[in-house]
Amino acid sequence: MHLANRIVVAPMCQYSAHEGRATDWHLAHWSSLLNSGAALVTLEATGVSPEGRITPLCLGLFDDACAHALSENLGRAKKLAPPTPVAIQLSHAGRKASSAAPWMGGAQLDLKSGGWSTVAPSALPHNPNDSTPKALDVNGMQRIVLDFVNAAKRAQDIGIDAIELHAAHGYLLHQFLSPLSNHREDAYGGDFEGRIRFPLEVFKALRDAFSGPLGMRISATDWVEGGWTPEETAQLCVRLKSLGADFAHISSGGLSPQQKIVPTPGYQVEFANLVKKTSQLPTMAVGLITTPEQAQAILDSDQADMIAIARVLLYKPRWPWEAAAQLGGHVNASPQYWRCLPQEASKVFSVPPKS
Repeated sequence: MHLANRIVVAPMCQYSAHEGRATDWHLAHWSSLLNSGAALVTLEATGVSPEGRITPLCLGLFDDACAHALSENLGRAKKLAPPTPVAIQLSHAGRKASSAAPWMGGAQLDLKSGGWSTVAPSALPHNPNDSTPKALDVNGMQRIVLDFVNAAKRAQDIGIDAIELHAAHGYLLHQFLSPLSNHREDAYGGDFEGRIRFPLEVFKALRDAFSGPLGMRISATDWVEGGWTPEETAQLCVRLKSLGADFAHISSGGLSPQQKIVPTPGYQVEFANLVKKTSQLPTMAVGLITTPEQAQAILDSDQADMIAIARVLLYKPRWPWEAAAQLGGHVNASPQYWRCLPQEASKVFSVPPKS
């Protein structure tokens, strides 16, 4: 896959789907992202099963109706923007599923409130007030692998260009990785090799099912003593590369309410740098990277290969245009917008020559 620049839109949950199906909100949201000037747009965490969704309002790709709604809305959005590759983040929320949307408090929902029973590597709730998840047996894990594979096949069928497997922010695959949430005593728990076994099995199954670029988003640290570490993340990425991974997207946290994070500008870049240097995988850095100069400095110092941005694009939907203007770059934009630039930024757009 050729990318026009090093800017990637990171996945951002919108909590605006209906029974897993994309809606008019997604059409408007995706149209904006595809017109941002970023080189790759990653769709939000998308549940591979109904019970794998974070909330009842999350996007899904677990049946043909979900695939049709996603394809229809994305297809319409693409017609309103320059050609831009699109990735999708496939996810299973595990014990963090069945939650309310953030603006509804975010607490786990009980069955009477539209929630459902959750699963996890071990019968350990995320929060003390959450219901106890069911510890997955091997048959349950195999069903989840099949859910991921079927979602990946649907993604390929509707023309998704790349897949990011979600193993970050405390969701199911991250729950297997961390010794804080994985207390299993079988082959899928215990030491590092045991804890990475199931995430690697899911990745291998997707690699066999999907022909496009495939990578993984990983929380490099739990920010809790005794939890998952950056060094383990780097070694996991070495294994991923040997299995045919094309990229790693390095974030952090989300597994435990005990996490102690002091967020500062670019606070996760050092983790991306460690992964890049150890695994040689193309690596995305993300997290409080908010200015073009800051992003360019990360690339110039070879700490990462791509810069993933998210919330800043909700506040400044044309942030990549500003980056191009400040740094002397070019972006693709719809012709309806070509007249909008101030004179000092008039050469930002890549305008085809007149025939």
